[in-house]
Amino acid sequence: MRLVIKIMVAMFCISMTACSAMTLEQRVDRLYNRMSRAERVAQLRSSYISELFTPDGKIDEAKCKELIPDGIGHIPQFAMDLGKSPDEQRDMVAQLQKWLIENTPNHIPALVHEEALSGINALDATVYPQQIGMACTFNTGLAEKKTRLTATALRDMGGLLALSPMVDVVRTPSFNRLEESYGEDGYLSAAMGVAFVNGLQHNGNLHEGVAACTKHFLGYGGGGNSSEKELMEEILLPHEAIIRTAGSQVVMTGYHTINDIKCVANKWLQQDLLRMYVGFDGLTVSDYGSIPQIGDSLSSLVLCASAMNAGNEVDFPTGDTYAHISEALDKGLVSESTLEKAVKHVLMLKAKLGMLDNAARLYSKRHIEFDTDEERTTSYQLATQSIVLLKNGNVDGNKETLLPLTAEKLSALGGRVMLTGPNANSMWALAGDYTFQAMRYFWKNKEESAYRPKYVLLKDGMEQRMPKGATLIYSRGCDWTEVPETVMEVGGDPRVAEQRKIDRRMVDSHEFADWDEALRMAHQCDVIVAAMGENVMLSGENRDRTKLTLPGRQEEYVNALVATGKPVILVVFGGRAQVISNLAKKCTAVLQAWYPGEEGGNAVADILFGNVSPSGRLCVSYPAVEIHEPICYNYGLDNDPRIAWPFGYGLSYTSFEYGEMRMDRQVATTAESFNLDVDVKNAGKVDADEVVQIYVSPTDRKSHLKPIQLQGFARVSLKAGEKQTVRFRLFPEQLGYFDDGQWNIAPGHYMIKAAASSQDIRREQEIVLTGKCHVKKLREHYLSEIIK
Repeated sequence: MRLVIKIMVAMFCISMTACSAMTLEQRVDRLYNRMSRAERVAQLRSSYISELFTPDGKIDEAKCKELIPDGIGHIPQFAMDLGKSPDEQRDMVAQLQKWLIENTPNHIPALVHEEALSGINALDATVYPQQIGMACTFNTGLAEKKTRLTATALRDMGGLLALSPMVDVVRTPSFNRLEESYGEDGYLSAAMGVAFVNGLQHNGNLHEGVAACTKHFLGYGGGGNSSEKELMEEILLPHEAIIRTAGSQVVMTGYHTINDIKCVANKWLQQDLLRMYVGFDGLTVSDYGSIPQIGDSLSSLVLCASAMNAGNEVDFPTGDTYAHISEALDKGLVSESTLEKAVKHVLMLKAKLGMLDNAARLYSKRHIEFDTDEERTTSYQLATQSIVLLKNGNVDGNKETLLPLTAEKLSALGGRVMLTGPNANSMWALAGDYTFQAMRYFWKNKEESAYRPKYVLLKDGMEQRMPKGATLIYSRGCDWTEVPETVMEVGGDPRVAEQRKIDRRMVDSHEFADWDEALRMAHQCDVIVAAMGENVMLSGENRDRTKLTLPGRQEEYVNALVATGKPVILVVFGGRAQVISNLAKKCTAVLQAWYPGEEGGNAVADILFGNVSPSGRLCVSYPAVEIHEPICYNYGLDNDPRIAWPFGYGLSYTSFEYGEMRMDRQVATTAESFNLDVDVKNAGKVDADEVVQIYVSPTDRKSHLKPIQLQGFARVSLKAGEKQTVRFRLFPEQLGYFDDGQWNIAPGHYMIKAAASSQDIRREQEIVLTGKCHVKKLREHYLSEIIK
């Protein structure tokens, strides 16, 4: 038998060698023609890896012969499913791939996928800041480095597809998955998303990188309810830019509806818009369990046909509905050409990834080291740049700043720093949804170690970074909540139905919160750091809260701390902006830390103590009151009284002066591009980063453009007293608009603005577009460029 297997594999290798001279299309055609219908259907289905192994981690050949005799297209969430070390996970993937190559008719490996939003969803993998914080860095270069490192680590372990990034433009502050997004702006989401995909896919080198999957097409999180104009100009922008400029290989639809039709069954969305308009030629996949949600009363056969005929190609996570494909073909409900297109898209992706090559590199054969020094350093850098300083000083008319808490300042205050609050000494202040620890806790009710990888808690970071002569005292003081506040959302991932049975869960801190003790200590200290906010059960997929104020009695507790008369620094962790305006008036300083990842404790401590100047800028309009409807800075130029801090806002430990702005004054609508230069100076005594933001506004009130729109940004590092000229290349298409099914660049007058936030315009100049209205089917340029 072994001899037969060796001969079969040798013949397969010879076949693959012969195929190497063919184009990928020819190789895929040839392979498809050799496959039986059962093999073809198998490529559109999935199986959890745990179903194919014995408890001791050995391939279960009997199970494989029973469940995947014709092969299998995909293996979902393999790292979260198993929860094993990188080497152990890789060894199991290697066993499975070996079995598939040696025991299935055409020897096709499975495409193994995992989540990679803030790093790989795997034990020991580096945890980077959550996406909402990543957007606040306005740093596409470092974001791309992060996903490049992630891709290398994922590929080593055997993963070849990442179900990331989520690039939904989310404008409703209360949306439970806001943390996974890049916030409210289409342009920023596009820029960060392009960087994410370029990193994952190693700038198109799919033999080294992994395939990216952009989601959720289109308008998940409220964007699907937008007008056609807003949908096409802004909500579609991140997907369109990522597909057309970064070559994203996979698109996932959402659980929601567009025009009252579920996205996964929406032919207009997947074929007319995605393929015909945007030009996507890759693979489309369903979100987990979304196909059965097309209609509760529909049979599995009808559900299968509805999804396939609409353009969905792979049924995640197990393909139970697509088990009916053969029947649908026999009954004429699905055509052979529809099946052929879907299967060939799967095979083409596998070919691009090198999976069909002779001696394909499906995983690393060496020891796999996760969370390397380079990865931890990158996570730290991103964390420091993601944290937004919202307030510093200005309490009761006293404008003197409190931060940074340098050794000299602490000595003058008395030197005793108190740390308190539910997020002061907890991993859950740092780990957002879709991290390994969060996923295992929510979906499997398993609490994983805070040491794999090592999370640096805020208490740890402050103890290690505390200036000489100062002391730190600690008491938790209060818990996140006293009673459950989570409301399990109906719909979405069907696995949440199991969670609803235990939706009274609250995170156990394993630490007693003594309110009275903490207040006694507060009276004895000189400055208080209050670490408040959300945790994994209060924010994330399917986890709703009825309000946006701090959970539980946290606001009451902070008010009690303020009442001691000691200066209070409020540090807010969580997956969305929370309503803290009343508290902020009383606190001396406020930091928004989001979920800053494994190095979050060091990052917050370094900002508190002045080792790093804060440089995060808000990617959302921070609400001052409860808002459960869409808001966005580009809805108008005037200050919205419902907003506490505007999009793009963030304080620093220095000040920046904007000098002369130089720009082409007249540009033809048909021109390739135009240039803009602006001088920026660090006018303070602290080295720091500024985020220069470029906005466009029409001068004509009848214009089709939004009143104000971000169209460029640059993060600039400036030493104290240093001045730099920041140079941008913009494109006339960025002054265009969607109408009548096409992109229009109209002549007219526009204001180009250099700003420190959407409400802090430092310099502006008028530009005139001349000539006739220039019409294009699609934009060719989506993002401005920084000229080095």
